[in-house]
Amino acid sequence: MLNSGYAYPSHIQRGGLSVLDYLTREFRHSPREVWAARLSAGEVEVDGVTVTGGETLRAGQRLVWHRPPWQEPEVPLHFEVLYEDADLLAVSKPSGLPTMPGGGFLEHTLLMGVRQRWPTASPLHRLGRGTSGLVVFSLTREAGAALLRDWREHRIRKIYRALSAGRAEQDEYDITAPIGPVGHAKLGEVFAATSGGKPARSLARVLERRPDTTLFEVEIFTGRPHQIRIHLASVGLPLAGDPLYLSGGIARPDALPGDLGYLLHAHTLGLTHPRTGEQLSLEAPPPLPLRHVTG
Repeated sequence: MLNSGYAYPSHIQRGGLSVLDYLTREFRHSPREVWAARLSAGEVEVDGVTVTGGETLRAGQRLVWHRPPWQEPEVPLHFEVLYEDADLLAVSKPSGLPTMPGGGFLEHTLLMGVRQRWPTASPLHRLGRGTSGLVVFSLTREAGAALLRDWREHRIRKIYRALSAGRAEQDEYDITAPIGPVGHAKLGEVFAATSGGKPARSLARVLERRPDTTLFEVEIFTGRPHQIRIHLASVGLPLAGDPLYLSGGIARPDALPGDLGYLLHAHTLGLTHPRTGEQLSLEAPPPLPLRHVTG
């Protein structure tokens, strides 16, 4: 089935470019000829008027691409409710389900599924599409503001389970490799371990050594994109099946778009309830391959 389509708005900060030049420069996920075809089909408006592409943009104008309905990729749409009260909702999402709309996903997302039952729900964080586990939503504006403040001030404890390729030599790794965007021949730009990146810290503890893999518990103290995947790769232990990251925390040069194949699970979140002050420890049971044989 097709979804309902979506309108993507843009506010023009600086004028002088044609509509076609602006779209081609700002939204590189589609080549110039594709944007030209969309303009010819009447999908783009500027200040409510359909444009053909040659018009010159002015600062302050509002451009909207009306993307027609499309068929989204099939993904698991179920999720499990782990905690609910008047202020908070915690759910466990499966691997494969995007948290938020993006790319080819709009209605096949955790956000849309949650809002069918809780219209005021707002996610406080997001997990990568291939990552399973805990996602917390605020149900009131006040709860959201308080928890986002705690998130920014590092008062939320975040613990994951991860399966790495290879056997770890150490029992614990305190990883502080900076993370930032780097150029990529096929993907344009990806996050990776780089000296010019932002500070990041992960503490990885071995739970179990297996013949060809290591099961880790990883606590993160910052929230950089793909942090655990990059950090474990940076110490020579990339996630088993990771399609993007190699040892050293760098991206595979032949990597293609996609975010599946690895095993990473948001297991535990420790937080202070924004209204009652109660200390909550929320937990999402891990999938079988990420379960410790003794716990």
